[in-house]
Amino acid sequence: MNDFILPDIGEGIVECELVKWLIQEGDVIEEDQPVAEVMTDKALVEIPAPHAGTVVKLYCQEGDIARVHAPLFAVDDGSDSDSDIDSDSDKTGHGEREDDHAGDVMTVAAPACSTAQTQSAASQAASIQSDVALSGSNGAATSPTAAALERRSRDFILPDIGEGIVECEVVTWHVAEGDTVEEDQTIVDVMTDKALVEITASEPGRIVRFHYAQGENARVHTPLYAYVPDEEAEAEAESAESTESADSEVTAPERKQEQSERLSENRQEGDDKSDNKSKQDGRHEESRPRIPAAPAVRRLLREHQLDIQAIAGSGRDGRVLKEDVLAYLKQSEAHETDVTPDDSHKVAEVAEADKVPAQACAVASHEVRSSRLESKAVPLKGVAAVMARRMVQASTQIPHFHYGDELDITDLLALRARLKVRAEQQGIRLTLMPFIMKAMALAVIEEPILNARLSEDESEILYQGTCNIGMAVDSASGLMVPNVKGVERLSILEIAREVGRLTEAARSGRVAQADLKGGTLSISNIGALGGTYAAPIINQPEVAIVALGRTQRLPRFDSEGNVCARDIMTITWAGDHRIIDGGTIARFSNLWKHYLEHPDEMLLSLS
Repeated sequence: MNDFILPDIGEGIVECELVKWLIQEGDVIEEDQPVAEVMTDKALVEIPAPHAGTVVKLYCQEGDIARVHAPLFAVDDGSDSDSDIDSDSDKTGHGEREDDHAGDVMTVAAPACSTAQTQSAASQAASIQSDVALSGSNGAATSPTAAALERRSRDFILPDIGEGIVECEVVTWHVAEGDTVEEDQTIVDVMTDKALVEITASEPGRIVRFHYAQGENARVHTPLYAYVPDEEAEAEAESAESTESADSEVTAPERKQEQSERLSENRQEGDDKSDNKSKQDGRHEESRPRIPAAPAVRRLLREHQLDIQAIAGSGRDGRVLKEDVLAYLKQSEAHETDVTPDDSHKVAEVAEADKVPAQACAVASHEVRSSRLESKAVPLKGVAAVMARRMVQASTQIPHFHYGDELDITDLLALRARLKVRAEQQGIRLTLMPFIMKAMALAVIEEPILNARLSEDESEILYQGTCNIGMAVDSASGLMVPNVKGVERLSILEIAREVGRLTEAARSGRVAQADLKGGTLSISNIGALGGTYAAPIINQPEVAIVALGRTQRLPRFDSEGNVCARDIMTITWAGDHRIIDGGTIARFSNLWKHYLEHPDEMLLSLS
């Protein structure tokens, strides 16, 4: 059974009124068949069925308000009906308890087989059930539980993660199939063409399966993973425990009889070796008690081929927990990597025997150096792909012109040194960037065209009401340009706090979408990495960007003609020559430069 999630039905619409159901519970529907009519604040919309199936439950009544991305109705696509057929056909020829297990085994092994195939395979299922009971590995209990959880599972639908984003790359799963998760726990990191986004759990439950592997592209509004809510998982666990208790009531004579029947069948097939091994395993498992453990823990044991008897359980009544298994694996690995004194002598002997002439060593060393490079093709995607596309677009559509100058920031560095201690007392790291941004916002007031943009049809110049200054950050995901909003209204310390927050978020690849939108001017602080001059590319649709070179201690002449040491920073502007001419950017740069070279005069312009 799957929930149909109400999709996006219009830009900015988050809810709608359910006007009329075109179906009823129990109806069989076809793909793309209209199922409901909903009314938004703009129009009446018809909702089609995503796939064929049987309507199980309607979650809303006519007249109710339905929310976008919430379940609208439940539909059974028929995947569970075959399992019921298998279980019913098994019950016609065997005892009730044995047939329940046989039906479960057939559900997992062949869920879509016909009635005739089910009847012919019933004896094989009973034999398989007997094998699992004798081996004591609880596989029979795990398989039906997993199948039942699969039937109870719900799909988590990937929501909207940004305006205009229709797909994203699955970067890292933070949980595994079978894990129990809490509400709002981080499940997966996905990469859009703008930023790395965390997807959290909508409610507590257990992860059943992933619909996408790491590195694959997931589409918005499609199932991302399947999970079982806590209440469903608890009900299934109680059912599984009662089933296991019923299995334990089987007496020893019944086990021996089942074993004898199975052995005789296997002998007719000529599998004597496997027959004898199963007989010994059965007698061994009868003699040792059952150790409690969760299905996820038993799955972990099977993956590492561990015997539950070898692990000491730290839970209640000796229950083996996941932490116990991980500790056992860690201890085993440490034991395997230990080197005894005798082993070290052997290693020394082998090293002595493997000595080669110096020439051979040189050849080997040369081979190692040459193998450090490898030929490979890496797909261009995520932030890097967007950067490539936008840089080509900006460099080909915008006629760039560049303007260079140098700033004497000796007095600015002295001011920063005096204010740095006070900023640190408030937990703020004070760099030059807040001063540079504030001076730029003040200069924009005199030359507002630097804070404008060109309309899409290039017929109008659109002046922006706030100065949102972006800063290029070299993050692990690629180049990002988050921006500080409303710099003209913020104090130096407020700008410094925002710069610190955005820098940390960008370097970790977790910048919010709002921080990447609405920029009006950009700064590339390439000098922090090195380099004196640069020719930056404008961040479209902005009309200007400045690159800051590294600060150098250089000799300069003072007002009296004496040589003195000054702190000099080189800067290079790039402007959109369609609306900015050389005189405009020169006047703007000179005013900005004056504020930075005389930071005390900047105070006179602060509002």
